[in-house]
Amino acid sequence: MGGRGELTRSPYTQRMQLPEAAPFTIWPTRLAAQAPGDASAPHAHHAMHLLLARSGDVQVRVGNGTHRAPGVLTAPDVEHAVEAAGKVVVIAFWDPESAEGASLRATFQGSARLISEDERRAALADLPDPPGRDDLDEFMARALGVLAEPAARLRMDPRVGDLLKVLRGDAEIDTSLEALAARVSLSPSRLMHVFSESVGTPLRPYLLWLKLQRAATSIVNGVALTEAAMGAGFADAAHMSRTFQRMFGMTPSALQRRSRRAAP
Repeated sequence: MGGRGELTRSPYTQRMQLPEAAPFTIWPTRLAAQAPGDASAPHAHHAMHLLLARSGDVQVRVGNGTHRAPGVLTAPDVEHAVEAAGKVVVIAFWDPESAEGASLRATFQGSARLISEDERRAALADLPDPPGRDDLDEFMARALGVLAEPAARLRMDPRVGDLLKVLRGDAEIDTSLEALAARVSLSPSRLMHVFSESVGTPLRPYLLWLKLQRAATSIVNGVALTEAAMGAGFADAAHMSRTFQRMFGMTPSALQRRSRRAAP
């Protein structure tokens, strides 16, 4: 256990029941793909990020430390870089405000959790190579059973939960601070405070994360990059690409290629 820049190793755990669903709907909560590994630039994103090598180890850099392990689970908003060139990797992202994300967050403190050989073997059990979309859905459920904490509960201010429902349901609403505060009958300053306490990141970075989720989900489902960018609220595909590179450590076109390989 520890602060930023530290990693934790957790013992293999048996498959567990997931926690009850959150009292509001989170969409989209997860993405997964299999692809050739590469060397990612240092990046940070508001997602629980699991990366597993199909075989061998990857090199993980968080803070000032560099580690080797079969895989890594990184906490939200933590800068990290992974060297996985020459490997085949399975990657997954969970929204940390979803019940699934909360169950993963509850298993460790600090910046990242190194995945053991036993945990990798259990999470990847029966995953075809290459996997189809249904296979990846089953993998994500199995990985949660191996890695997650079943008793996790979201500590969410109900007004923030209401606001998340609105933000998830309508990509075209007015997202100015004043308009969002009025929707939940809070002052702008109070909204910023309770939002950060409930979600773990300030409102503006979270709104950007939402745009990235929408764009990534569109790309995974075969939407052209320009159309995905406009539909998610980016000024253009170049703006989306720069934001992807900074927060995911890869470009939208790389996600597009990975998704095509993962399609059945």
